[in-house]
Amino acid sequence: MKVNFLDLKAQYLSIKPEIDAAIQNVLDKTAFAAGPFVKEFEENFAKAQGAKFCVGVNSGTAALHIAFMALDIKQGDEIIVPANTFFATPESVSLTGATPVFVDNEEQFYNIDPSKIESAITPKTKAIVAVNLYGQPAQLDTIKAIAEKHNLFLIEDCAQSHLATYKGKSTGTYGIMGCFSFYPGKNLGAYGEGGAVITDNELLYKKMMALRDHGSSKKYFHDYIGHNYRLEGIQGAILNVKLKHLSSWTETRRKNAACYKQYLSGIKEVILPEEIDGAYSVYHLFVVRVPRRDALIQFLQDNGIYTGIHYPIPCHQQKAYAFLGYKEGSFPVSEKYANEIISLPMSEQVTEEEIQYVCQKISEFYR
Repeated sequence: MKVNFLDLKAQYLSIKPEIDAAIQNVLDKTAFAAGPFVKEFEENFAKAQGAKFCVGVNSGTAALHIAFMALDIKQGDEIIVPANTFFATPESVSLTGATPVFVDNEEQFYNIDPSKIESAITPKTKAIVAVNLYGQPAQLDTIKAIAEKHNLFLIEDCAQSHLATYKGKSTGTYGIMGCFSFYPGKNLGAYGEGGAVITDNELLYKKMMALRDHGSSKKYFHDYIGHNYRLEGIQGAILNVKLKHLSSWTETRRKNAACYKQYLSGIKEVILPEEIDGAYSVYHLFVVRVPRRDALIQFLQDNGIYTGIHYPIPCHQQKAYAFLGYKEGSFPVSEKYANEIISLPMSEQVTEEEIQYVCQKISEFYR
């Protein structure tokens, strides 16, 4: 049996008539750059996430960057970010000229460890970025309290947490802004690149709307130095179609996660993901920790099962951040993850039969 890590073609075929009609509608109306299809998606996505405003942009990285720009983050500022995240999180800090300050992660839930944040705060600190990694919300209430205590901005990186909630409230709405990615493999993925920022702050919303379009709120009149970060009309139309299915797709992911936990529970070598109290995790990824990880990956591939590693090198150990001076052992939890984590096939297309097969082969490997 072959089990793909992700099958975007199968997802497309399941909604092909809707997608094809949406794309044709954009072509007929030639609304390619931002425009009415993006505006409709922005309104629908803000509503789905429980926010007042949404700014569609052309990637999750652009979403983070434009959020920092709107807050006037600049050279000399420091932004606290988790060591265990995708590189785009600290990279977007660096794009403003500010410095990312890494904090280790909590071992049980993979997100930033709130107990280690305050020791990283300095007079230069301007914001904390809480990443809701793998679809699991961070301890957002605790992190928000720390941010408010120290008069810092809280920004949520929600690139993997579409529709996730924490204690009944959507991710992206605890912070002053929530930044999303619509990279094709995400729970809500475009057919290309895409991203968005949600906020309840109207002034920040208007500023970001200008910043994404060369700092212009009126054509040829530029109030800021901005970027060309507009979301394409075709992507807005595609995302609008897929957004209608996202809730049911999310429930399927959660059922698949429950299946994995059931079938893997008897294998003592496998450490399963846990949901933090009050969290509704959307399982963008199903990540387990195992010994002899690389050998397991090869064994599974030999048996037609394709997996991933998210992420093999912690951000503080990347060559690009060597100048920050972090050493091996600086963040032991994140460094430990990097040698143990494996992402198993997870999407709304994965069947229970395929999950059983994956778990059977993992059990076979450790026997």
